[in-house]
Amino acid sequence: MKTTETPAPLPAESGPPIIKTDLAPPPPAKEKKEGTVLNVFSHGVLVIWAFMVVMPLLWAVMTSFKDDRSIFSSPWSLPDALHFDNWSRAWTQANMSDYFLNTVLVVGGSLIGTLVLGSMAAYVLARFDFPGNRFIYFLFIGGMSFPIMLALVPLFYVVNNMGLLNTIHGLILVYIAYSLPFTVFFLTAFFRTLPTSIAEAAFVDGASHSRTFFQIMLPMAKPGLISVGIFNFLGQWNQYMLPTVLNTDPDKRVLTQGLVQLAVSQGYKGDWSGLFAGLVMAMLPVLAAYIIFQRQVVQGLTAGALK
Repeated sequence: MKTTETPAPLPAESGPPIIKTDLAPPPPAKEKKEGTVLNVFSHGVLVIWAFMVVMPLLWAVMTSFKDDRSIFSSPWSLPDALHFDNWSRAWTQANMSDYFLNTVLVVGGSLIGTLVLGSMAAYVLARFDFPGNRFIYFLFIGGMSFPIMLALVPLFYVVNNMGLLNTIHGLILVYIAYSLPFTVFFLTAFFRTLPTSIAEAAFVDGASHSRTFFQIMLPMAKPGLISVGIFNFLGQWNQYMLPTVLNTDPDKRVLTQGLVQLAVSQGYKGDWSGLFAGLVMAMLPVLAAYIIFQRQVVQGLTAGALK
């Protein structure tokens, strides 16, 4: 009788079990190429934009150290010597020191008043519901769309009747009224992003509305205050139309009026080197403020998007 022998099973292989995983296919070469081209294009646009912004500033600084003849004979070359007398002449003889002081007083007072009044109005509009809330809010927004040129003539008569014409404090009040609409619009949206639980906890502990605002909510709104403060500082520092109409006293002119006066004081024999020195003097505070607070400006602008 024949028997069929069953073959012995093969010994199991030693070692860890093999796990098959599905590897993602590599991205197509076409998509990778398109992404590279897009990055190169975007970086190229940024480089061109930076060049267009930085080059005029550097050229103005370089020209402020030249003499008048070098400005016209070789405008793009480096100065043969640093003429610091241009700066001293603009600061003393062209009265840039007086204009600078007047500008600091006007912009400093108006900036503080704008931030205080604007933050208080924005906090009330953002946190409290009362009849007329939306109406008042849209009134401020409507003020942003009102051209200032249409209000120059009635504004002149109003300021004149109040006895504030050709005064520093009169110009401060006009700057505050001019900057409040944008400040309230910006800070209202920012206060809405802040958590309400902290304010409610302060009320439970017995804090008043004013104490809650000044000691709790206002410090929390620091990025927004710095952002809107930089924007108002730029607009008020470079303001020319309002002081030209409301401030005709030569002793109380601001920097923008002083630069125009310096440009036309000698007709065709203008002090161009002193003019560029005065221009750089007026430009440096704005650049310094933005460089110092650029991180807070970005935080304030992105706070609403990160809610």
